[in-house]
Amino acid sequence: MLTDLKMNEVVCLRKPHPCGSTEWRVVRLGADIGLKCMGCGRRILLSRRELAKRLKGRLPGGGEAG
Repeated sequence: MLTDLKMNEVVCLRKPHPCGSTEWRVVRLGADIGLKCMGCGRRILLSRRELAKRLKGRLPGGGEAG
């Protein structure tokens, strides 16, 4: 499931961020996945394994263009 992630795609994680948002934008792909909170702008790095555990789903929209 993580092999087809794209830059600027919006994903939803299981636990909310302290700011209240559960939506994150993919900003880096590689061994680690970089995510940016859509609520407050905080950036985090998660390993692919950790992201696979925390991932709840994907939101429509986003993708390469943007």
